[in-house]
Amino acid sequence: MEGRSNKGSAGARTAVAFYNRFLLDEAQRDRLEVVLVSPRNPLNIGAAARAMANFGFRRLAVVTPYDPTWREARSAIGAPELLLEAKEPATLGEAVSGATLVVGTGSLTYRRPEQTVVPLPDIGPLIQGEMSRGGEVALVFGSEKHGLTREELSYCHLLVEIPTDPRQPSMNLGQAVAVCLYELASRGLLPDANPPAARPEVRNRASSSGNLELLAGVVEETMTAAGYSPSVMQAANRYDLRLLLRRLALTERDSRRILGLFRRILWRLKRAPRGR
Repeated sequence: MEGRSNKGSAGARTAVAFYNRFLLDEAQRDRLEVVLVSPRNPLNIGAAARAMANFGFRRLAVVTPYDPTWREARSAIGAPELLLEAKEPATLGEAVSGATLVVGTGSLTYRRPEQTVVPLPDIGPLIQGEMSRGGEVALVFGSEKHGLTREELSYCHLLVEIPTDPRQPSMNLGQAVAVCLYELASRGLLPDANPPAARPEVRNRASSSGNLELLAGVVEETMTAAGYSPSVMQAANRYDLRLLLRRLALTERDSRRILGLFRRILWRLKRAPRGR
């Protein structure tokens, strides 16, 4: 009987190892953060945390949650510490400031996105490509009530379309997180053989979202100093700049050089004598 038990245990361990072979390795999982924007129901936040734990992800950021007691959600079965350790940034911009690839999620039923739209099954290789360059990825989910707004989408490089029936396009937040993370796991990203610092292409990694926001701010200030457009256009200009800079896919080095250029122009504009 003991021999049979040992044999059965070994078989079970083999089955588990085979079943889990698709999961991202730990280094890859550490470079992906799940961001929930304005979630309304703590139970949905807990369900999202449980889904993250299922697939081995630990980094969670919750932006302006509706209910202040969300860290106590009972639905985070097996993942209460994940809720306790989650970040609570004040804005989406702050939440994704360190990410070099920001991926928004949703359906196209009620929106016309200005970002590149990627079907969910195709997102895995894009995320792995970013990780191979040493980049950081943020996977962003909107509110249960309306999803990601137009303004929130402007922080995203891509929009992942979760295919749903048009008769019921809305998906529960916890389910959406689970579906997206399962897709990454089931597509089997290749293991991270070399640490990012050992790769020469890391020198040309994409600019972080925070650096792009800094650049957008200086460009906007330069436009204002040059009298490019009236102040009432400031919000529209910032939105357009945010989209444009992400479409350009700037490297860190590129963004630093352009930032220096616009700072120099701005300095000149501020020192130039004003006409009477």
